[in-house]
Amino acid sequence: MIQDIFPHKLENQYRPEAQPEQDSYVLCYRGAEVLLKDGEMLPTVSEVLAEHYRYLFQIDNRSYFLPETPVSENDAMQYENIRRIRGAQAIPQFQRYAIMTGKHLADWYKSTRYCGSCGGVLHHAAEQRAMVCDHCHKSIYPKIMPAVIVGVISGDSLLLTKYRTGFPYFALVAGFTEIGETLEETVEREVMEETGLHVRNIRYYKSQPWGIANDILAGFYCEVDGDPTIQMDTSELKYAQWVKRENIILQPDDASLTNEMMQKFRDGEIRNINHVNTFWAISHKDCATDASSNFSSDETKSGVNT
Repeated sequence: MIQDIFPHKLENQYRPEAQPEQDSYVLCYRGAEVLLKDGEMLPTVSEVLAEHYRYLFQIDNRSYFLPETPVSENDAMQYENIRRIRGAQAIPQFQRYAIMTGKHLADWYKSTRYCGSCGGVLHHAAEQRAMVCDHCHKSIYPKIMPAVIVGVISGDSLLLTKYRTGFPYFALVAGFTEIGETLEETVEREVMEETGLHVRNIRYYKSQPWGIANDILAGFYCEVDGDPTIQMDTSELKYAQWVKRENIILQPDDASLTNEMMQKFRDGEIRNINHVNTFWAISHKDCATDASSNFSSDETKSGVNT
């Protein structure tokens, strides 16, 4: 998945004192696009020459900054669609992850300029990643939206979907958590709303940060409960079918939690609902071992849609 960047490591602690150096990376966004050199490299401070920057995070002790004013294209640097580059092999995976994570923060900074309580101007907090109102002193923190990805199993088949518009590839049932819901209740509701199916034996699989949509995604497998006849919500989907594991067609890149869940079922690593907890326990045991050396493994560090 996109965040599996081992042996690289993301350090997302807030560092308000950090200053850009000439070789610091710069993440410049224009809507759903990011500025790249020659279509495959992030520019540095020495190449962008913006007047003011906001510190974002580090990867491998190399800092990433957001310019506080728009940056224009030139002959060497052009804006590229972020969704196009999520699986672009010419761009190192840790840089693609940086682009998606930076987009999450850039969106939040752009939309968080005035207080929602009193309308006062916000300023950056001195000791934490937050915006503080000059008038009422309210603190506002980065917005993270929880959503679920659901692999519904019926015997040797998995429920695959396609969205009515937008993302054209096979996916799984997915949706955002509503006020007052548990994640498990979100699973039940979303499956019912999109396909008319009841489910049981809901099992947590993995999670994934998905910065381009400001999400934290939680993956679950579950079993169909009762009648497996699909009643597709045509306002959201154009395809919803049971697909045998050997006939599952994956997405064109391995960036998403959705794709990994499809792949694990297709390849028999998730054979049935009872195997989900076993797989989780094995993989997270590995993760705990790696954490002792301050690293995360490809197998364990594990994304609506992705």
